[in-house]
Amino acid sequence: MMKIFDTHSHYADYAFDEDREQVLAELPDKGIELVMLAASDMRDSLANSELAAKYDYVYASAGIHPESVDDTPTDYLDRLREIIASNPKVRAVGEIGLDYHYDDYDREKQIRFFREQLELAAELDMPVIVHSRNATEDTIEILKEYRPRGVVHCFSGSAETAKEVIKLGMYIGFTGVLTFKNAKKALKALAEVPIDRLLMETDCPYMAPEPFRGRRSDSSMIAYTAAKAAEVKGIPVEELIDITCRNGMKMYGIE
Repeated sequence: MMKIFDTHSHYADYAFDEDREQVLAELPDKGIELVMLAASDMRDSLANSELAAKYDYVYASAGIHPESVDDTPTDYLDRLREIIASNPKVRAVGEIGLDYHYDDYDREKQIRFFREQLELAAELDMPVIVHSRNATEDTIEILKEYRPRGVVHCFSGSAETAKEVIKLGMYIGFTGVLTFKNAKKALKALAEVPIDRLLMETDCPYMAPEPFRGRRSDSSMIAYTAAKAAEVKGIPVEELIDITCRNGMKMYGIE
């Protein structure tokens, strides 16, 4: 059975409130070796740490998503430090970044939070999980300035942008979007990512791959994304899953 690392998931999300424990408990039987929980806000950051403490194969991150900056307390950096210090299985600051999808988003505030959390990651010598939507230019500019370790997750940029991320020494994560009929841009970007810089993720409960598109996603569906990625890379899916699992372990410092 293939051993899969879902390098980006949201099991603290409300979509899993009714069956979270059952879903997580069943993952090892479905070939899921490791799971990284990404945070969106302070509630997530705390919940992720608690879940990681409960399951051997679950690890966590703590951070403030750009869409959550307006609802975040002013002492959030100290709170994140406390969460990270309290549990050695919290292995990254994230997800952090920029999202300009809606016009009423406060871009300047997002940039400030992004910079502050990049500085926190540098202070703690931790990788970052970066979210970027409709904000490529500013995201790349700031990443070039700070040059963090980490991943640009759920990659939606161009092949040219993928090359810029790789030059920074970062990883790139792809979701079930690779399986969508309109995924030409993502597939072109994937083709430019060296296999040793590639990560597989679900972003569950979002981004379910075909043939599950529109349903709640979970880590067991990542095999469909990996199969498409393996097709693009011209290697067996088992090999791609093994390599991307080791890539994730290396990035997050998991032995």
